[in-house]
Amino acid sequence: MRRLILVLTACLALGTGWALTGTSTAAEDDVPTAAVPVADCGPGSRPETGIQGRVPRADYDSGRALQGYTCNTEQTAHQGKNGGFKTLRYTDSQGQTCAFYDSSALTSPDALLANTFNGAGNGVVVLDMTDPAHPVKTANLISLAMLNPHESLLVNQERGLLVGVLGTAATAPGVLDVYDVKTNCRKPKLLSSTLTGILGHETGFAPDGKTLYVSSTVFTLVAIDLTNPKLPKTIFVQPNVQYHGMRLSADGRTLYAAHIGVPSTGLITGGGLRILDVSQIQDRVRNPKAPVLATMTWRGSSIPQVAEPFTRDGHQYLLEIDEFVDIFSFKGLLDLKNSPVGAARIINVDDPQHPYLVSNIRLKVHEPAVHSGEASKDPGTASPLGGYAGHYCSMPTRDNPDIAGCSMILSGLRLFDIRDVEHPKEVGYFNMPTKSGGSAFSQPAWDPANDAVWYTDTGSGFYNVRLKNGIENLLPQE
Repeated sequence: MRRLILVLTACLALGTGWALTGTSTAAEDDVPTAAVPVADCGPGSRPETGIQGRVPRADYDSGRALQGYTCNTEQTAHQGKNGGFKTLRYTDSQGQTCAFYDSSALTSPDALLANTFNGAGNGVVVLDMTDPAHPVKTANLISLAMLNPHESLLVNQERGLLVGVLGTAATAPGVLDVYDVKTNCRKPKLLSSTLTGILGHETGFAPDGKTLYVSSTVFTLVAIDLTNPKLPKTIFVQPNVQYHGMRLSADGRTLYAAHIGVPSTGLITGGGLRILDVSQIQDRVRNPKAPVLATMTWRGSSIPQVAEPFTRDGHQYLLEIDEFVDIFSFKGLLDLKNSPVGAARIINVDDPQHPYLVSNIRLKVHEPAVHSGEASKDPGTASPLGGYAGHYCSMPTRDNPDIAGCSMILSGLRLFDIRDVEHPKEVGYFNMPTKSGGSAFSQPAWDPANDAVWYTDTGSGFYNVRLKNGIENLLPQE
């Protein structure tokens, strides 16, 4: 710990390179916040019995909930009994395809830092997906950061690097573990384990795989040079910022940070999106600056989680999702049942200095009257860290994706047609509740060649889900 304090103090003494500039915008009032259209479930589906996204108490009491809910989807494979926050897919230089997922989450015995050292958890699980119907576990990565990477696990497709930073629901000493998965994804090789992250929680990778950004939610933003993954170097430290998940533009010069908010007398308020110019970091300028280009907020936000970039018809967009409910403000803490559910949205970023809201992606169960009423009586919804809310979204491609998948905790994996960015609609879902409610937290991974999407549930493990009844046609052709 003494070493961590010395490193952090030294970095701050060198200067932060932080500049708060740019514009501040609020979401337009005329963008509808109502639920998206309900999916039309085709043959072989087991549809929800209640409103969109809800698993009623009556279904738990009768046993119906344990049969699961499917709409234009079916289970191809299942593995394990627990899961975490990321599900990743990678094909190595030999043509082998693997899945990676963290096995610890808020409900797991190794969720807290104090429990990561006793070996109780399974770290990051590696699956050989050569036969997608029969996943084979080939490794458990249990180096320090991989024991509890929290939300930081990422794989860079360009360089075949798998990374994780030690983290918890708050933060932790930012131990960064870097693995080579390009050579043999079934047996990842540890290249380095360093304290270059300073403090850990979430990450973002420049597409070229040479720069990794690490955030600690309420303390620091750090940039790490991974040009030589065996010798990572901390090249930028910005203190006193409240960033969550981060993604970067295709050229690595613009960073889209989920901005948790600003500390105030109301705890932390004003969460949304913050866009940074990180071109000096990308260019390896000495003592780089990372000015803020814009800060954006929206009505009914909870805790911004991450914003995924994509293009549509020549325009630049972000698919942003909030997590949980608003637990960082006095207003939210004092009335959790009525605290906003942020869910997801599409944001136009053609002009990074003037982003604007295009549409919202919400389920019926997210609407205030429902969320604070009957739905709040369902099993598991008493916890602000679960219930009917969002957590992660992803798309199978950044280039004109037709479909997006979002893990929405007790509502399971939800699938949306985003071809019309102003009018997204739900086209399918897959939800496998457990007796305790189940929790779909993980970022989904996509397997277009097999018409499939992968994700994990904290209570029941890894799922390979096949899309059917026509919605598989929304996947890109590989």
